[in-house]
Amino acid sequence: MSHLHKHIKQTGFKRLVLAFGYSSQGFKAGWREPAFRQEALAACVLLPLAIWLGNTWLEQAVLAGAVVAVMVVELLNTAIEAAIDRVGPEWHVLSKKAKDLGSAAVLMSLMFCGLVWLAAFWSKFSPA
Repeated sequence: MSHLHKHIKQTGFKRLVLAFGYSSQGFKAGWREPAFRQEALAACVLLPLAIWLGNTWLEQAVLAGAVVAVMVVELLNTAIEAAIDRVGPEWHVLSKKAKDLGSAAVLMSLMFCGLVWLAAFWSKFSPA
């Protein structure tokens, strides 16, 4: 029985343990991707900085959420690329479209994150 079928048939705590294991494997796979590593290392700086920069818990959450969103989108983009590569190495217009859309999603999340952080810095340091 494949690990996927074993996971589906489990319930309760054992299913949670298996799901956590699969997620851990996903983080390990993500860490092997240079873009995700760079974003994770940037998060090590930005997440503590969000606590300092945000004036309220909501501002802190938005700053941190923008950073985490970039990492989530990067993992999803990597998953899309892996699935496309699994289908086959030959070039296909739909494979290119899927990869391009994933890349565009990463770019949008990075732009959103940058704008949120710029607005926060502007708000904190601009003359009133």
